[in-house]
Amino acid sequence: MRNKKTKMKQMPQKSEPNKPSSLDIFQMLTETKEKEKKKRRTELLAPLGIKEFFTEGNITINKRTCQGLECKLCIKACPTNALFWKAGEVGIAEELCVYCGACVLSCIVDDCIKITRKRDTGEVEKFSKPRDFIILQKNINTKKLVKTIKDLFAEATKKDEETKKS
Repeated sequence: MRNKKTKMKQMPQKSEPNKPSSLDIFQMLTETKEKEKKKRRTELLAPLGIKEFFTEGNITINKRTCQGLECKLCIKACPTNALFWKAGEVGIAEELCVYCGACVLSCIVDDCIKITRKRDTGEVEKFSKPRDFIILQKNINTKKLVKTIKDLFAEATKKDEETKKS
């Protein structure tokens, strides 16, 4: 046997290291899809005259615990008809759901319908029981009331200072 010295050919080196492309096709596709989804949602909700309070959200129904066949209360409570009856179960039209919580309030089974929603402020809210939803709403109303009182108190203090100066 002969010993052969083989030279391995190396791939030519690029003069510049790989730079991340400033154009990310996946990001563009995702953004386009999101824009189309928002446009469709706006078109569907406009005739209903319902204002959206949440930038994004998610709703799920646990098919194992749902008693929809017997009650259908969530379908009746939904202001946008996002919940509907299909093939023996409750269906969800995500593009119509405004994550208002009416379905959770009317549901007879705890943890059957779960809603996650995000406010403009970035605050994420999750609930799946009527009690959780009521507590959440009470906290929101309390925060609004405290803010209103502080604003009124600040205005009254400002007016008092102006009258003292005159």
